[in-house]
Amino acid sequence: MKSTILVAALLLSAPGALPVMPEDLVVRLDGDYLRVALPHVDFLKGKPLDRLKDGASVAFIGKVTITTSPNSLSPVATSLARFALSYDIWEERFSITKIGQSPDSRRTASHLSAQATETWCLDNLMIDRSLLPADKPFYVQLDLRVEDPKDQLGVIGDPGINLTRLIEMFGRAPRSPQERWLFNSGPFHLGDLKKSETRGIRG
Repeated sequence: MKSTILVAALLLSAPGALPVMPEDLVVRLDGDYLRVALPHVDFLKGKPLDRLKDGASVAFIGKVTITTSPNSLSPVATSLARFALSYDIWEERFSITKIGQSPDSRRTASHLSAQATETWCLDNLMIDRSLLPADKPFYVQLDLRVEDPKDQLGVIGDPGINLTRLIEMFGRAPRSPQERWLFNSGPFHLGDLKKSETRGIRG
């Protein structure tokens, strides 16, 4: 049976990370990609949700990394993205735009519920399965944060996001400890994930 562990040492060394249980992060194969889910965690709440309902835009920045040891600082694969959210007070629905690591990774969705918005964000932090280690166990980390409005000018570039700036932001503690979610899970084996994989569409 697949064991899922929380890398406690890493969490303790990361100021501002909310405490989580290991089973909160679900990892699965879906077609050509590895995807993550948080079935027991709602991150679209509190002050970010209040700001959206007051008419402001709110952005989340997310990173999924794959490593071959729980404390490794050298990932074998990484997915980075920025998600800009807005809220229609009349329809009570969310719109979202993803800006990823390349121009063709830009995607949008609208008329979403809060839960669907959270799911859409995580589904779009996927890792191509061809990048996963085929012959050794690996670990998955999700780092999700609310973007500080002061950082917006440095993150948005042309034609996508400024990767250097975004990576720099993930290297420091967030200004608000209640606006970061950090999860570590593993070890996983590609063969085991294949046995329970779902079939999705590319992209």
